[in-house]
Amino acid sequence: MKEKKIWIDVEQPKTGIMFNPLFKRFQEENVELLITARDYDSTYKILEHHGIEHVKVGRHGGASRYGKLETYVDRLKELLPLVKNFSPDHFITFSSIEGTRIAYGLALPSIGINDEPRNIPVCKLLFPFLDKIITPKCIPIELYIKYHADKEKIVRYDGLDEIAWISEYKPNSNILNNYLDKFDLEKGTYILMRSEPSNACYLIDKLNPEETLISRIFPEIYKHFPNHKYLLSVRNDLQENFLKKELGTYLSEGNVLITQYLPHIVDLCFHGALVISGGGTIVRESSLLNVPSIEYFPGESAPQETFLIGNNFPLQHIRDPKNIIDRAMEILNKGPEPGRFTMDFMEKINHFENPIKICFDLVKKNLECDISS
Repeated sequence: MKEKKIWIDVEQPKTGIMFNPLFKRFQEENVELLITARDYDSTYKILEHHGIEHVKVGRHGGASRYGKLETYVDRLKELLPLVKNFSPDHFITFSSIEGTRIAYGLALPSIGINDEPRNIPVCKLLFPFLDKIITPKCIPIELYIKYHADKEKIVRYDGLDEIAWISEYKPNSNILNNYLDKFDLEKGTYILMRSEPSNACYLIDKLNPEETLISRIFPEIYKHFPNHKYLLSVRNDLQENFLKKELGTYLSEGNVLITQYLPHIVDLCFHGALVISGGGTIVRESSLLNVPSIEYFPGESAPQETFLIGNNFPLQHIRDPKNIIDRAMEILNKGPEPGRFTMDFMEKINHFENPIKICFDLVKKNLECDISS
């Protein structure tokens, strides 16, 4: 693949984390990469943290449909001349609508990784135009076909997206010392909470942009465990301001942090006592690491969560605040299981497939076929 060019569009934080091993694989093959990125949540900070060179193009459209449409149009205009000038041989995405539309318009071979058919508006705009779609077997294939994916283009694998980076993880406890210049964290004595993705298409009609259940869960847990430390990770300014207003009296205690970005998130999960989240990615990460995890996403359990629970990973989906608090108390009172902070989790993970390896192999095969032809 030497001297080939690949364009990858990073539109959300998960993509930045998940595709990092993919970037490295292509760089080792001397492929020239164009990595574009959208201003959304902690996407830029994640790319910067990993030292990934990228071009900043566009932003997220917020909670309104008009805002999403407007930023889509603007981002298309910015991306098109940039991509045309780069002249890539292939396009890779997770869920970039703009990137997929441009790749289709320029007749670029394209491949996408997708584990979120719940995001119906995005999927309808992605699936018809991608040449290949890599999806977990645990998600019914009918959900992809329903939103216009061609069955012949779908590549299935036995695993989850999060395995892409958890399979390469090596614990590092050094990051706990003087974390973010504010906290001295200790194994098993802090709790990580993540807010809901309130701006996502599939939650627009269920949550206000600033709303998060953390405001109701946190106080009761804190009352019983005031000596633990708490990392409250939010997704935007509205949620941050909302929580700081609702939980302001706790911030002076010095053991509560509200922030939009937490570096070394996998290490934080691994060494923590408990992870509670309104979104799926972080609790999938943490449960794969054998960390007790509670998801409170305000909808049906995703197939990925069902997959993890069915394979005896320590994850529960609980929507009622009282039940979340009760279960959190049980976990914290019991304390870490023996052997919690070891590499034992890797034995289970190695039984499953890695979507990044599948993506890399497919793109490499496609480019090598192009050379031979």
